Amino acid sequence: METPGPDGPLTLALSPEAGARGQARAAAVSAQVARYAQGGADYHDVLKNRLRAIADVLHTHVPGCRTRCVVDTAPLLERDFARLAGLGWFGKNTMLIHKRAGSFLLLGALLTDVELEYDQPHETSHCGTCTRCLEVCPTDAFPAPYVLDARKCISYLTIELKGPMPLELRRGVGDWLFGCDLCQDVCPWNRKSPWTDDPAFQPRSDLAPADALEILRLTRDEFRSRFRGTPLARPGYGGLRRNAAIVLGNRGDRAAIPALIAALSDADPVLRGAVAWALGQLGGDAARAALQERRGIEDNPDVLTELDDALKWSRTP
Repeated sequence: METPGPDGPLTLALSPEAGARGQARAAAVSAQVARYAQGGADYHDVLKNRLRAIADVLHTHVPGCRTRCVVDTAPLLERDFARLAGLGWFGKNTMLIHKRAGSFLLLGALLTDVELEYDQPHETSHCGTCTRCLEVCPTDAFPAPYVLDARKCISYLTIELKGPMPLELRRGVGDWLFGCDLCQDVCPWNRKSPWTDDPAFQPRSDLAPADALEILRLTRDEFRSRFRGTPLARPGYGGLRRNAAIVLGNRGDRAAIPALIAALSDADPVLRGAVAWALGQLGGDAARAALQERRGIEDNPDVLTELDDALKWSRTP
């Protein structure tokens, strides 16, 4: 679709901060999922529907106008346009922060050739001397205030990264299965941010928290059935199970060893590498024996390196 003229965009910010969460379920090995992804719907679809409703209003009042809804589907800097629209300022964690809604915001834009009244950009930062967001990051993803090294961001590592997770960052990922909220959780501007009753963002019982052991054991069909149409489909079957293996290694729960040993023979070499690392972190006779056995038949050079490293690290409790 041809992009409408330069008189847009109209920028929409939606807060997915869910309200009454109810009683969290018991998970064998709990793993964290970013708040925006805990609901049953994909936020891209939710925002697009809201933007389309606004577009319908424009078309009613300005017949023949052109519109295009954008939610991560075009090379558009939604965050920059949101600041220019007066929706907030950039925090030291590079997130857009709204004085009342905080930084837990999902952004979308409606491009249009209709000339609308312009809002004033937000020019002032209200972070002061606070550096909590910079200090809390366990992977040191902020080399300086207002600068993010996305390659170290847990959200990137668990959602967008294809292939093995960098060895030096795995411990820092902790128990994050999908995304990360740490630099927002500590932000003072989020202390009083309003919660939404929007059904699309109410947490699913199986994601607040998620069960890393259960995720690791999923078949491909179970993954598709459970996560189709949700943000957790983004990393793919292999990516989410890779993340689960990293979480299991970090959590230190030795009850996960049998499931990890079973996954050590999976067809996916990236998963086998992550599982080898997790078994090395957990250690013990059973883990070492499984690593050594796999070492004798493994033919993937990257996985062989993972196995050798895991055998060096593994310990007998």
